[in-house]
Amino acid sequence: MDLWELKVFLTVAAERSFSRAAVRLYRTQPAISQAIGRLERELGERLFDRRTGTLTTAGRLLQQRGGAVLRMVEDTESAVRGLHERPTRVVTIGANEVAVHALLPAIAAFRTRRQDIEIDVRRTQARHIAEEILAGSLDFGVLKAQRMAAGLDSVVLGADNLAVLLPPAHPHASSRRMTMQQFHQQTIIAHNDPSPARDFVLRAFAARGLRLATMISLPSLDAIKAAVEMGLGVALLPRRCALAEIAAGTLVALPLMHVSRSTSLRLAFRRDSTLSPEAADFLDTARDIGTTLAAPASTPSSPRPRRSGQVLRWRSRAS
Repeated sequence: MDLWELKVFLTVAAERSFSRAAVRLYRTQPAISQAIGRLERELGERLFDRRTGTLTTAGRLLQQRGGAVLRMVEDTESAVRGLHERPTRVVTIGANEVAVHALLPAIAAFRTRRQDIEIDVRRTQARHIAEEILAGSLDFGVLKAQRMAAGLDSVVLGADNLAVLLPPAHPHASSRRMTMQQFHQQTIIAHNDPSPARDFVLRAFAARGLRLATMISLPSLDAIKAAVEMGLGVALLPRRCALAEIAAGTLVALPLMHVSRSTSLRLAFRRDSTLSPEAADFLDTARDIGTTLAAPASTPSSPRPRRSGQVLRWRSRAS
């Protein structure tokens, strides 16, 4: 797939007009139409309904997935161009949008020890984290125990479990738990990015003869929680990501029978690598705030000076 053709498609989809897309991309309208035609021939699918101008099913799928691809390319280009500006004192961590909540206590503790270090948390799909750690592009990654690959060690960050989030006014809000049948009957709100957790839930419902259908798909956890607070539906998410809303009373969390289960989240790193002094100190911090799991005794550490200027970044990258 040609990246220029993908960019043209995404621009047409956003503008809902071939002519407006041509103006935005500084091209003629025939050039835009030709690019879309080539892309449709390459994919073997119509992307736009020529009668209504709306996206087809294939077009909607490409808009969702293609946007992520283009963001990944742009992010990679930006990272390469910015290499000469990048500080040498940095710890890189891969985590998805849910797992970052388990990482925050370790980051908070690290701030009290090393305020001179940049922490670069990169949004990375769980299935890619292990390979990126082993390839050396990440110092650490947040993974579930069952996704730990050979060659990795880890320390425990904490535990989490799936919970049904619903507004306080919901008829089931006063219940102690929700059954799968009850959840199946709700308007379900979910993240539109695929994930192992979603696959697990779908398989669990399918095993009981229930086809789970998402009625509202949203691009972020914050959007999902806001939609639930508005009464638009219910969501099944890790409880940890909604602790603030649960404490404030704007959301209620219920265990989902036969689905909710405790999961250990761990900070993973390469077993055979020598960590930088900064990364080694972060690992020491993670050990200090949790229990140690399969961590090598010879992991190097460094002095812990108190300086100023630490930066915490959450950098979004395509999933």
